[in-house]
Amino acid sequence: MTTTGWRNGLQAGIAALALALAVPLAATAQVNNPGLLVHAADDEPTTLDPAQVEPGEGGETVILQVYDRLLDIGPASPELIPSLAVAVPSVENGGISSDGMTYTFMLREGVTFHDGTAFTADDVKYSWDRAMTMDLPEGNAGALSDVVASTEVVDDMTFRATLSEPSASFLNSAVVSMVASIVSQDAVEANGGVEAGTPNPFMAGNMVGTGPYKFVAWNRNENIQLEVNDDYWGENAKLDVRIEIGGDPDVRVLGLRAGEFDTIETDPSFIADLEGVEGVTVYSGGLLLEPLHIGFNLNIPEGALPSEDTIPVDFFHDPRIRQAFNHAFDYEAFLNGPLAGFGAFNAHYTPIGIFGHDPNAPVYSRQNYAEAERLFREAGVWDEGFTVSVITEEGNLFALMCLVLKDSIERLNPKFRINVLAVAESVFDDAHAQNPLEYAMWAKNADPAADPNFYMQAYQHPDGEWGEVHGFANGYRDAERVASLIDQAAVELDPAKRAALYSELQTMLYEDPMWLIGAQEGVVSAHRDWLMGFAMQPLWPRPSLKFAFFDK
Repeated sequence: MTTTGWRNGLQAGIAALALALAVPLAATAQVNNPGLLVHAADDEPTTLDPAQVEPGEGGETVILQVYDRLLDIGPASPELIPSLAVAVPSVENGGISSDGMTYTFMLREGVTFHDGTAFTADDVKYSWDRAMTMDLPEGNAGALSDVVASTEVVDDMTFRATLSEPSASFLNSAVVSMVASIVSQDAVEANGGVEAGTPNPFMAGNMVGTGPYKFVAWNRNENIQLEVNDDYWGENAKLDVRIEIGGDPDVRVLGLRAGEFDTIETDPSFIADLEGVEGVTVYSGGLLLEPLHIGFNLNIPEGALPSEDTIPVDFFHDPRIRQAFNHAFDYEAFLNGPLAGFGAFNAHYTPIGIFGHDPNAPVYSRQNYAEAERLFREAGVWDEGFTVSVITEEGNLFALMCLVLKDSIERLNPKFRINVLAVAESVFDDAHAQNPLEYAMWAKNADPAADPNFYMQAYQHPDGEWGEVHGFANGYRDAERVASLIDQAAVELDPAKRAALYSELQTMLYEDPMWLIGAQEGVVSAHRDWLMGFAMQPLWPRPSLKFAFFDK
């Protein structure tokens, strides 16, 4: 499907739904739902338990509002700020030991959970230990257990964590993650307690935190309701919240235009239907920390590929072919088409906007057919051609990115063929979870993080999450050097030295790419004009909004 066709289909759906419901699309003159923020989400959470939620999953949206963590990230910068801890630990203030192994957190006094119990260091230790003990496969316990060797209650208002080795990313990646949210020990123990490897049904569907919102109800397939916590330790929220669940894009657009929703989860493909609409503000600023990528598989089982694919299983072992794909992609068509101009070119898994990104590193930013042809010829595939499939979810930016790749490659050489397998989300998720993966390429986005070590370990390290699945060691020119640089940067506490390591990695990985990154998507959000205090922070879980800032 072309980008134009996809948009026309969306617009037709909006018009049809408007006619069926007889809902006027003009802006209403008065504020709708006073005292209540209505947000339209794009999917339903699978759990509300910080120990169970998957990074990037819809449950994180709600956890962000109801639970606090020891540290937080403010709306205006990536700098850490105190939350349940009264200071950000550092070597200078004594919060980090000189060897980088021990972190001490002085805690905020006078904080109460939503069940009325007092917050102490015991709750911090209990919350972290609980997540690591449960260690649920769908959750993110590894953010803590991979680095934390032990936890300790020093006194009622002092908590200490000892690491297994120095970690330059501990505060940015572990302490502020949703799995590190602080839950009420009393609430958990009264409702099933903690059992290794087993979800807690009560916590999956209920929430007892210290945050600015209290959990009220989860009406499955309909909405989640939150109310202002009048006893919050910080500045109180102004509006109660109702999160409408799983509306199709056309329903969300229509609801915003009609004033039934105050905010909606959006992406750049919505903009054509919202720009210039009376009463609606389209916000754009900064970049999401979820690069849109197409992965190259270097670990394909014999006989596993779709029957129409003609490539050998070691096709992507050759760095020239991976480079050629990167040179052939039409970046400007993707940015100015599906992304509506909201985004930036970045070939690296150190996203623009986080520490370690080198703005002077080389990037793939324009289509270079001459270089792509040279590399394909040099690799010996130009004359014989090839057919290869890429699997993706249907009806979203990932599918559109694959169509841009198809057009780019097939226009370069008529003997080249890209089959775009756009499938239902559940089918894609099953395929994506395979190890080994039975497709040569797949398209999605990265999970967001605030520190480069997460991206390097997950998406570039030869022994990391995707390095192991994709067999990066089969293709890196110098896998040991890549691994060494990533491992050094993970424990380097000197920021200048750490930045230099990431700069070297970005140059190496440009020449030896394991991904085709179509773009780093721009931050785009749409809300009603009557909403005040709007703030968006890409380092918060999607949709990167904290409802406590908002008023009408």
